[in-house]
Amino acid sequence: MKYRRPRWQFTNGWLTALLAAIIATPAIAQTSNFGTISLSTGTQPVKAAVEGYTGGSYPLSAISNRDQDKKACIGFADPNPDHILILEQDFASLKILVNSGGDTTLLVKGPEETIRCGDDTGKNKDASIDGSQWKRGTYQIWVGSFDSGVKRNYTLTVQQ
Repeated sequence: MKYRRPRWQFTNGWLTALLAAIIATPAIAQTSNFGTISLSTGTQPVKAAVEGYTGGSYPLSAISNRDQDKKACIGFADPNPDHILILEQDFASLKILVNSGGDTTLLVKGPEETIRCGDDTGKNKDASIDGSQWKRGTYQIWVGSFDSGVKRNYTLTVQQ
C-alpha cells in the first residue's frame, strides 16, 4: 500500500515555518528606561513624581507627527519609552509635567493608539500635557529634548 500525504500537509514547508515563527515570537514587553508608575483614584488627589534624563536622537515625530488635538509632536528621545504609566481606572483629567530647567518635549502613547504631545508650558520651556478623558490602561511616555542628543536630568510629575 502506498503512503498518501494528508491534504493539509504542505510540501514546501512555508506554512510550518510561518507558524513556528509566530509561536516563537515573544509578546512585546512593556519596558521603559526609568520604570513604571501606577495610579488609581482615591480620596486624596493623585500625584506621583519620578526622575530620569533626556537624551537620544530618535525623532518623536516618527511615532506621530500630530496628536489627537492636532498639536505637533516634536523633539528627540530614546526609541524606548522613558516611563510606563498604568492607570488602574479612568481619570477625568490628568496633568503630566516635566521639570528640567531646559527645553523638553513630551509624547504619551496610550490605549487604542491615542497620542498626546506637549511642548513649552507658558513662558517655561519644559513640556507639559494637561488633558481630559484618560482611559484605564497602559501609557508609554517619552520625555524628549528639543535638540537631538541633549542630556538633561528631569523630574516627571503626574497629577490629578
